[in-house]
Amino acid sequence: MKDTSKHDERIAKMLFASVYPHYVTKVEKKGRTKEELHQVIEWLTAYNEETLQELLEARVTFETFFEKATLNPNAHLIKGVICGYRVEEIENSLTQQVRYLDKLVDELARGRKMEKILREP
Repeated sequence: MKDTSKHDERIAKMLFASVYPHYVTKVEKKGRTKEELHQVIEWLTAYNEETLQELLEARVTFETFFEKATLNPNAHLIKGVICGYRVEEIENSLTQQVRYLDKLVDELARGRKMEKILREP
């Protein structure tokens, strides 16, 4: 596998607040809602609306965003390709967590049913 350390470092230092508006735009353009996006983020990270808003206002990096998160125990069930990488094969745990979020946002924008996105039985 190719060396992705520079890529991993860039992701770690990226501000969550700089990417979040793109998530909102992506899902709303496809007829989904900001509330559904927040539901997906809460499922993955356990952040409620208030905490999510605080993190956005604090302009935390993805590194801090996921350090403070309680990752859903079913997050490992998120599989597939996002940004050219198979998420289940990403070795850097932070990069994998960011790509988990990207994959969930992508599934939401593509119209997948919420229970499927949230990996419910």
